Amino acid sequence: MSLVNRQLADRIAELGLSQAELARQVNAEIDLLTAKPGNVTDSDVRRWLRGRTKWPQDRIRLCLERVLSARAEDLGFVPRKKSSAPSEEDPLRRRTFLSAASGSVLVVGASDTSDHGRRGFNLGINDVRRFHQDYVAILRRDDAGRGTQQVENLAVELASRIQSALAVSTASTRLQDMLYRLAAEVISSAAFASIDASAPQRARVHLGQALTFAGLSRDSEAMYHVWDHMTLTSSQRENHAEAVAGAEVLKRSSIARRDPLYSFLGHMRCANGLARLRRRSEALRALSDAERAFARIADQQRPEWVRFYDNSEVDALSSFTWTALGDHGRAEYCLHRTLAAIPGGRVRNRALYTAHLALAQARQGDLELACATSRRAYVMLPPSSGSRRTINTLAATRKVLVASGSKTPEVIEWIEESGQWI
Repeated sequence: MSLVNRQLADRIAELGLSQAELARQVNAEIDLLTAKPGNVTDSDVRRWLRGRTKWPQDRIRLCLERVLSARAEDLGFVPRKKSSAPSEEDPLRRRTFLSAASGSVLVVGASDTSDHGRRGFNLGINDVRRFHQDYVAILRRDDAGRGTQQVENLAVELASRIQSALAVSTASTRLQDMLYRLAAEVISSAAFASIDASAPQRARVHLGQALTFAGLSRDSEAMYHVWDHMTLTSSQRENHAEAVAGAEVLKRSSIARRDPLYSFLGHMRCANGLARLRRRSEALRALSDAERAFARIADQQRPEWVRFYDNSEVDALSSFTWTALGDHGRAEYCLHRTLAAIPGGRVRNRALYTAHLALAQARQGDLELACATSRRAYVMLPPSSGSRRTINTLAATRKVLVASGSKTPEVIEWIEESGQWI
């Protein structure tokens, strides 16, 4: 192949990427950015290298910059003269990729800040939609296990931009309520990233801000979102009495009375907390209430953060209650059902539930099987995920294996291997 774009070729070689792998990674970034699958192929890569495509389309170019961590001009691409000044109306041109000290960080909607920096700027429904698209992109990165710290940073940055837009612009009361609600959801997602990183105190700081936004929005669903994550931080801090009290708030909320999905989640959080407090009969009653509420759920539009609670998540949450009650066989059964039904895009949760499956197997004495399952969980977890919940669960499994005193080669090998990263 006759190369014209040597800069691009050198960068691809430096990163050790094949043409097909580069195309795959660019398509993955396009999917995260636009919520639509990319269609870049290795033939497109060859056209770039041969100089036949001198300036790729906006979305492809921006995602290529992200994958290769370099500006298009530094990769040997030549801008079209008519594109030297980006159109303010093109939403894709509003998104830029920056490299920060902690790594490459996606900053979405960057030019919106300058638009809204003019006091008196009128916010419209399209601004709300753009902010919401940025929020959905963050959630997709979270599901893909693309890094808890990165997700947290992006969510904090987006919430700050929404807050700034509200501070320096004018908007109708309806739009203000929508934006405050969105800010509450966004910063709650930052809190969840902290929870996944096993940093409940940091999550509490985010949730304090989220509580303010939810109050300003006057939205019961946003308030429920905050309180739900409050119960998770309580549980993570081993304050299970507080977690149960928080779950009671969820169960009594107006949205839980209107929508069985929210009622289900409140009962399920309560069941988990009661089980950890060794209140078995009450925990089982709460679990039964949760299952009955879930059976009444109707298909309707709901916020993204709660929309993913499907049958696979019901089984996963049930497994946590059975684990706390000491019934590891039933927990294993629930986790097998979860892993058979969970959608493929939920990489982080699949790794987490596989780790819990390994723990359930180890506690039942299936040591070799637990080793194989643990290894599968670790391999599927992206290296940069930062999911301490998953790693801590694998560490608990390793502790059971060590305590068993088993001398079988599989167990000894896994104990040694896992000791290098736990």
